[in-house]
Formats: sequence, structure tokens, C-alpha cells
Amino acid sequence: MKNNTIQRVVLFGAFAIMGIIGIQAYLLKNTWNVKKKEFHEKVIIALQNVAKEFEKLGSPLPAYDLINQVSSNYYVVNVNDVINANTLHYFLRKELEEVGLTEDFEYGIHDCETKKMVYGNYISYSAKIDSSVIEKNQLPIYDKYTYYFGVRFPNRSSQILSSMRLTLIFSIILFITILFFIYSIFVILHQKRLSEMQKDFINNMTHEFKTPISTINISADVFLNNPQIREDKRLLQYANIIEEQNQRLNKQVEKVLQLAKIERDNFKLNLEKLNLHQLIHRILESTKLKVEKLGGHLDCALEASNAIVSADKLHLTNILHNLLDNAMKYCEEVPYISVRTEDAGNKIRLCIEDEGIGIPKEHQGKIFDKFFRVPTGNVHNVKGFGLGLYYIKNICEVHRWKVSVDSEWGKGTKISILIG
Repeated sequence: MKNNTIQRVVLFGAFAIMGIIGIQAYLLKNTWNVKKKEFHEKVIIALQNVAKEFEKLGSPLPAYDLINQVSSNYYVVNVNDVINANTLHYFLRKELEEVGLTEDFEYGIHDCETKKMVYGNYISYSAKIDSSVIEKNQLPIYDKYTYYFGVRFPNRSSQILSSMRLTLIFSIILFITILFFIYSIFVILHQKRLSEMQKDFINNMTHEFKTPISTINISADVFLNNPQIREDKRLLQYANIIEEQNQRLNKQVEKVLQLAKIERDNFKLNLEKLNLHQLIHRILESTKLKVEKLGGHLDCALEASNAIVSADKLHLTNILHNLLDNAMKYCEEVPYISVRTEDAGNKIRLCIEDEGIGIPKEHQGKIFDKFFRVPTGNVHNVKGFGLGLYYIKNICEVHRWKVSVDSEWGKGTKISILIG
């Protein structure tokens, strides 16, 4: 993954995380306020109904200032008359249940003679009573009323949170998702550092190879041009082997260096107008000899009406050599290769087809990946690094060409490049 891509992912991810956290915090706060208001309104309705019940029993009610919220969970009700504890107990439980509040509560009655709150009872709807929330004789005095009772809901906050259970579950899931995303970003950055270290190592190694490769090439030329060596068939054969393998190694090193340039975004094409058909003919002259030497057949049908393309000659030549080499290498017995060009609108379609071993369907989506080779167990009859098709794909992308594969296991492979 490129540096600018990772930077964009991290930047957008940070903005997304901050936005999601902000929105979720707002939603949680808003939900809390709504549930708190809903709880308060239910309590007010229930206590008003209790007061009306006492009014029916003959207790006069004030014209205003009937109910006062002393604290977040404590309410006092002005009745203006002596209050019977048993009646209050009944009315409170009945009216609170009718508005849907089945939460634990405690109540007390103000004693005018002693000027104290007389603790009434703790009403619990749960199987177990938490003694820590029962504060007997601790209901505060409200000196603005004479005859009144107080009701406290010790579990008010937990009840509101319980009503927000679904919202809280989704918030926790979202929080875990955000943590996973942040962890993924750190993993990506770590993998990027490892990938850069690997690339630096490969680039340094390939650059170091250039000097001994050049030295071996010069030495091989000296051997091949020496009359004594040329007279000795065995030494000449060894000298040819040295030169051939040195050239093969040099091509692999150049390929790795070119791919490194592409991946670092400092790769530049040397575009020029080329006659694709002429270039193919020149390459096929040498390839045809190799194919016929193996007992195979090379068919050429260049049918495109306009063969002029804008391309980098060196890399287009490398693409053709790579495709033809693969067609020769991956054959069962003898190679049968077909090279065709045809018109595709205002573009040219280049097709190189063989009748080789083919590629299984499950691996066709990976053949353009770096270092990928079709699994053959522990046996690799065809040597290579898995860079050929990766190189072809990258060069085509830089040229803005499209490359595709059509293959069937045991019947051959066709590689198509849409040029234009």
C-alpha cells in the first residue's frame, strides 16, 4: 500500500472516529435526558393522583406549589392535612404502578409536633433488598410545607440506565468496533514498515548484484572471444552457459529494480510511436527458432488495421518476451503458441495463446500478484520468482492498458492486452 493511500486511510479514519464518537455521545446524552424527563413526568403524574386521592378523603390541597422536586430523586407533596401512613402506602404503590413505575422507593411523613420526618417504609419490587440504599430517618426536612410527605427513588439513575439498555449495548458494540479499527490501523502501519524494510533489503541486494553481474559478463565475453576457448568445444559450451545464465540473472535483477521504481512512484515511461506489428515480428524471429527446436509451432496472425501505438519500447519488448517465455515454459510436451492482434474499437487487442498446462480457476485471480506461483506441491519444474506477470500487470497499468487472462486447466492459457 502506497504512503499517500495509508495517510488518507489514517486521516479519514481519525475524522470518522471523532465524528462517530461525537454523534454517539450526543445520542447518549440526548437519550439520558429524554429518559430522565420521562421518569420525572411519570413521578409527577403519580404524585398528583395520590394528592387527589387525599383530596377525596377531605384533605384540602393548595391552589399551587403542590409538588416540589427537592433533589434529582426526592419529591415532596403538600397535602395541608394530617396524613395516614397506611393510606399513603396504598396510594403511592397504586398510582406509581399505574404510570408504569415499578421501581424501589421509600417515603416519609412530616411530623408537625416534632418537626421531623417520620420514616414510612421502603417498597421493593425486587427479590432482594439492597440495604445500602435504605437510609431510615434520613429523608430531609422541607421547611416550606407544614403537612407533607416525601418520596425518594434511590435507584433512579440505575433505572434510567436500565431503560437505555439497548442504546448502551449498541454503544458498547460501536466502541469495540472503533477499537478494532484503531488496532487495524496500527497493524497496517506495522506491516507497512516491515514491507518497506523488505523492499529496501531487496533493492540494496539487487543493486549489489549489478557489479558482479557486469564483471561476469565481461569475463564471459573475454572467454567467448578467445581463439583457444572457441577451438575447445567443451570450454566454449561452458562459456556459453556462463553468458546465458548471467544474462538471465541480469534480466531478473533489472525486473526487480524496475518494479521497485514503479512501487516508489518514481518510474517514468519513455513513450514513443511504435509499429506493434514490426516489433512483434522482430521478437518472433528469435522465438520461432526456440519453439521449432522444441518441436512446437508458432502461429502469427496480425490483423489489426492500425498497428501504431504509443508505448515504452523497452518495457513493451519485455512484456512480449515474458509472455512468450511463459507460453514455452508452461507446456506439457511441445509448445503450440498463437500470437494475434485485432481491432477493438479504436484500440488494439494483443492476444498470446498457448496449449499448455493452463491455470486452475481458483488461482486465476492471483496470478498477477507479486511472488505468486501456481502451487505444485514441493516440485517446481519451471523455475522463477513469480515476478513475470506481476511486472506485466504493472507496466500495463502505467501505460493505462488492460490485461486479462482466460485459461482452463489442462487446455491452455490466453493472455489479452487491450492497448490504446
